[in-house]
Amino acid sequence: MAKPEKVAAVDRIIEKLRSTDVYYLVDFRGLSVGDATDLRSRLRANGADLIVVKNTLAKRAAAEAGIEGLDGLFEGPTAIAYCGDDPVAPAKTLVGFVKEKKKLVIKGGFLQSQILLQAQVEQLAQLPSREELIAKVVGGIAAPLYGLANVLTGPIRGLVVALDQIREQKAAA
Repeated sequence: MAKPEKVAAVDRIIEKLRSTDVYYLVDFRGLSVGDATDLRSRLRANGADLIVVKNTLAKRAAAEAGIEGLDGLFEGPTAIAYCGDDPVAPAKTLVGFVKEKKKLVIKGGFLQSQILLQAQVEQLAQLPSREELIAKVVGGIAAPLYGLANVLTGPIRGLVVALDQIREQKAAA
């Protein structure tokens, strides 16, 4: 690669590293083009992009972006999965892909200024997704409200039942 192309590539990597605070590094050795395309589409559906990088350029970009501790992860063929808002869904996608295809190796990741090891990425993939957590919070808030509404309608319901029984008694008599 000519020097201006390398500078542009480093700038693109720096921009991507600074645009998000969650990304995962993977070794894509043994991945066919079809498998790579499948992985990219799965990640894209979860708000992530997979980009193959040259290790020397990625190391330089990480240093210029002020990210320390990633140098050990830039060994062998490396691709970076840049994530959007939800760090769990792309982690689940990568771990699921590894279990399914057995061709991809998760090297580690970066989550809000903390370096993640492979085991930590796998633990992150076991967490509920953002949508599931939001649903649990909403359910937790709604349950007491539903109970309150049920308690408040209880006396009215009892009155209606009593009036109905009086009506039935008068109709029978």
